[in-house]
Amino acid sequence: MVDSRYTLLLVDDEPVNLRVLKQTLGDEYRLIFAKNGFEALKLVSQDKPDLILLDVMMPGMTGLEVCIELKQNHSTKNIPVIFVTALNDAVDEANGLNAGAVDYISKPISPAVVRARVKTHLSLVQADELKRTRLQVIQRLGRAAEYKDNETGMHVMRMSHYSQILALACGYTELEAENLLHAAPMHDIGKIGIPDNIMLKPGKLTDEEFVVMRKHPEIGAEILGDADSDLIRLAISVSMTHHEKWDGSGYPYGLSGEDIPIEGRIVGLADVFDALTSVRPYKDAWPIEDTMDYIKAQSGKHFDPNLVTLFEQNLEAILAIKARWVDDV
Repeated sequence: MVDSRYTLLLVDDEPVNLRVLKQTLGDEYRLIFAKNGFEALKLVSQDKPDLILLDVMMPGMTGLEVCIELKQNHSTKNIPVIFVTALNDAVDEANGLNAGAVDYISKPISPAVVRARVKTHLSLVQADELKRTRLQVIQRLGRAAEYKDNETGMHVMRMSHYSQILALACGYTELEAENLLHAAPMHDIGKIGIPDNIMLKPGKLTDEEFVVMRKHPEIGAEILGDADSDLIRLAISVSMTHHEKWDGSGYPYGLSGEDIPIEGRIVGLADVFDALTSVRPYKDAWPIEDTMDYIKAQSGKHFDPNLVTLFEQNLEAILAIKARWVDDV
């Protein structure tokens, strides 16, 4: 039977200290042990633990050096490290935290304190894993929508990063802008629900077909559903509002001006810019100058005038993104 408990790596050159930690944690967690830094790094590569309790003062390779090496490795940098050490002044603690540790426990240990700290940091690991899983699901849904469209994965990548740049220019925090980066790929998820004879039609849509096509924002919101995740709620808003226009002539609700959520206005502009400047089966790519002339002409009509100004001011960064993620030909 597979042991489903969290795995802790305990690292100390003194066997008596390892025995104390084993008595403290052995009933609740799966434990593996190392007596020096080199052995610890080898074990991490073989049996990736969920958390590491690490002594600082060890011969050969100190705990600080072990922690620094772990944090420089992409595959191990997210493993939380708690230093357990007799060094207990403020400078020692600061050095440990600067090396990448999440916590610092002084020897002799209090078993209750060790159990509480380990439980706290493992709950944070679980929360991070849940966030990563949600993000992966959103990214895969975005990829699924690409199969129903003439657009490419690079389009989704580019317009998402354009949206992040615009969001930061609007005053978003780094975290808020990153959330929009991850929500933007969901803008056209509702196209999954549009019939192929309309979605993949090579020619111009009839009025009746366009009525069906205009339902994709609402279908997208239905696919994403009710959610307690801020990221999914943001994705729903993006799906529902990125086809609204500043003058009220957009869809599905005919919202105008600042009644359109800012995330919808940002993604709508980023989406149009990339669509115009990209090759499609039915058109050539527009030159950047012509595209910007069109966007400026649509300021106050299709687009938020303030966003058009910010877009123009950040055009160099936007073109760098465009050059980084080029469509396969």
